Amino acid sequence: MKRAIPVLVLSIAGLIPLWRYAPSHDTGSSPAAAAPASPPSVSSSGGSTTTVVAGSTLDTEKGPVQVEVTFDGDEIASVRMLRQPDHPQTTAAVPQLIEETLQAQSADIDTVSGATITSVGYRESLQAAIDAKG
Repeated sequence: MKRAIPVLVLSIAGLIPLWRYAPSHDTGSSPAAAAPASPPSVSSSGGSTTTVVAGSTLDTEKGPVQVEVTFDGDEIASVRMLRQPDHPQTTAAVPQLIEETLQAQSADIDTVSGATITSVGYRESLQAAIDAKG
């Protein structure tokens, strides 16, 4: 009998987290677009045209992802993350994603291992920016 009360109390204490558990509201394996790409901002100087386009914001399981692409004519000159998940793997993956984008000059880039969700969101936001530029 001396053991029954502590066992009962500990059992109930162990079940409390299960009762309080609230599952995440995942909408599937692919991120959903939360906002469309912004219209291009165009400036020209010395014969070359620079266009800056923000891609759509994608809500991923890790957090929102949005890129901004600067085009020099038809070439991708630079890519900047406007929104990214606050996660160490994302922070490590972003430079690699940007480098691959500049080499490929398209959204056809590889997924970074360990940052799959961010990579997918990055590619979709990047493609939206490329499509918005036209």
